[in-house]
Amino acid sequence: MARWLIVFVAVVALQGCGYNDFQRLDEQTKSSWSEVLNQYQRRADLVPNIVATVKGEAAFEQDTLTKVIEARSKATSIQVTPETLNDPAAFQKFQSAQGELGSALSRLMVVAEQYPNLKANQGFSDLRVQLEGTENRVTVARNAYIKAVQEYNILTRSFPSNLTAMVLSYQTKPAFTVQNEAAISAPPVVDFTKK
Repeated sequence: MARWLIVFVAVVALQGCGYNDFQRLDEQTKSSWSEVLNQYQRRADLVPNIVATVKGEAAFEQDTLTKVIEARSKATSIQVTPETLNDPAAFQKFQSAQGELGSALSRLMVVAEQYPNLKANQGFSDLRVQLEGTENRVTVARNAYIKAVQEYNILTRSFPSNLTAMVLSYQTKPAFTVQNEAAISAPPVVDFTKK
């Protein structure tokens, strides 16, 4: 009976000293920091792939439009006169230039049918949304970590749990901070003028 009483008193004493709270909050800070790293990794994996996709779409559309412009320029550079009909070589050259323009326009029409809006514009818009969402996720994860560290540090420094922290060597944890605090405290300069 006395043994059970000792165990009961020990359990009550451990709960009263905040031991379990230290364990819970320590794990919470670790998992919060893991989420911050998870979001950093997501950003590192996602953004280059989206940028590469947008670049590919922009290059494809640029190539198609360039071919149309070149074919149009070539087709309009040939002067058609009544004598052209009597010159088979000149007539063939005119027909060939018109055929190239028609072919380039057909490719452009296929692109326009498959992609009613220019995909590059949509791609850049999607990229902006993805970047904003990614940065928001990172911010939310950082905030969760900051709150977890704050709870842990309050427990570490409060009485009587600070005695438990001292006995079990629990130290306060560093909060999230930035490397360039002075530099980012200045307001950003927005300048749309071309240099």
